[in-house]
Amino acid sequence: MSEKQYSAFESELKVRPDDIDMNNHVHNSKYFDYVLAARYDQMERFYKMPMEEFLALNYGWVINTAYVEYKRPLLLGDVFTVKTWIISIAKKDLKVGFEIHRNKTGKLCSSGWFDYTMVNTKSGRSEVIPDWIIEKYAI
Repeated sequence: MSEKQYSAFESELKVRPDDIDMNNHVHNSKYFDYVLAARYDQMERFYKMPMEEFLALNYGWVINTAYVEYKRPLLLGDVFTVKTWIISIAKKDLKVGFEIHRNKTGKLCSSGWFDYTMVNTKSGRSEVIPDWIIEKYAI
């Protein structure tokens, strides 16, 4: 595993009506969606590798493990920032950390990490992360 320090990037999102559960706050599963939406945005804006380009090369990421700590609920209309960063890169895997902060207060709403494995989208099998992709992520 790499011990390098990687950059953190931020994406701003807003809670939508369909994100709300019967307890009048964001459903826990939506936090996964928020992190994935932020990574999608950040792949294009910061890594200069839009997901469409990634997929055209038959690469994809699957989640092996996800860990989320819920600190404070997000509510309808909240604008929030998803900050993500690469924690480590291994042969076929990478670990991404995240924090979600409510913009109005700056308070932490949730944090955690995702373990991803690179896959070939044609075969569905895991693949070694190419050096050129590691270089793109090394910013």
